[in-house]
Amino acid sequence: MNISEKKIDDLNLELSLKIEAADYAEPLDKRYRELKHKSEFKGFRKGMAPMSLIKKVYGDQVLSEILNRVVGEQLDGYITDKKLRILGEPLPSENQPENDWKEGADFTFVFDLGLSPEVSVEVVKEDVIPSYKITADAAEKKKMVENYKEYWSKKKDAEPKTDEEIEKEVSENLARQYENEASWRLSKDIREFYVQKSGIALPEAFLKRWLTAANKEKFSAEEVEKQFPGFLEDLKWQLVRGTLMKNFDLKVEEADLKAAAEAYVRYQYAMYGMTELPQQMLDETVANMMQDRSQISNLVEQVEDNKVMDKIKETATLKPKKISSAKFREL
Repeated sequence: MNISEKKIDDLNLELSLKIEAADYAEPLDKRYRELKHKSEFKGFRKGMAPMSLIKKVYGDQVLSEILNRVVGEQLDGYITDKKLRILGEPLPSENQPENDWKEGADFTFVFDLGLSPEVSVEVVKEDVIPSYKITADAAEKKKMVENYKEYWSKKKDAEPKTDEEIEKEVSENLARQYENEASWRLSKDIREFYVQKSGIALPEAFLKRWLTAANKEKFSAEEVEKQFPGFLEDLKWQLVRGTLMKNFDLKVEEADLKAAAEAYVRYQYAMYGMTELPQQMLDETVANMMQDRSQISNLVEQVEDNKVMDKIKETATLKPKKISSAKFREL
């Protein structure tokens, strides 16, 4: 077994694996013997078919299976031993040579790897990020007041509301809406600020190939191309966030995940009008979420996002900026 590296650039690496017959002979023979023991062929008792027949029927399939296993193990081991920080998964190289697919032959497999860059970014007081305070546009508020008045006038069974009460209700609802919109915008601006500050470069051509290969059953190459800018920005933020988690010495504890899961469950049920959940129902739903690996992954990202955002807001300078709702929509 021999593995060699070819550096394409700082973000792309080519690995060549040379597999000799001796590297796969033992697992290949073991697999043949397993199949012989289980096999049933007409004219032979179970497990008594000659090995020549087993190889004739299963040879190509078994050779491919064993080579894939050997290559996968060697590739994973090399990446781990060399501490290569890769993005996505290794892809068969476009420089893959032809192999003579027969037992006893030597094989060469070439893979392309996309490497994760070193990320260097600090959060300091001198970082200035706008923090918007949205004020109601007069026309927007007037229209909402009119809509509310029309709504309440149609509710025959409800106690009528005065103009002052409607004005107050509109103002409170708009304040909550604007607060949520401003919070979302602040998070967006923070992400963009530190992604740009980090100056991250990624192996974009490799990532497009990997996304296309990994999602070939779901998305076409054209769809991957269309969604790629959003994916790229999300990936850059993940790398920045991971660096800032280390810089701030932040950790994701089990209690953080349970709290995030509970908040998510309450939010989901509240959408259906169930604001008061029985504790047993809440506990059971959260427990189920904590057993789901994909759910855990989402919760970890959410918790990391919240922790990093909180530290950035404490450390950087958030510059208050008043803006009308109409101007805010134009941002």
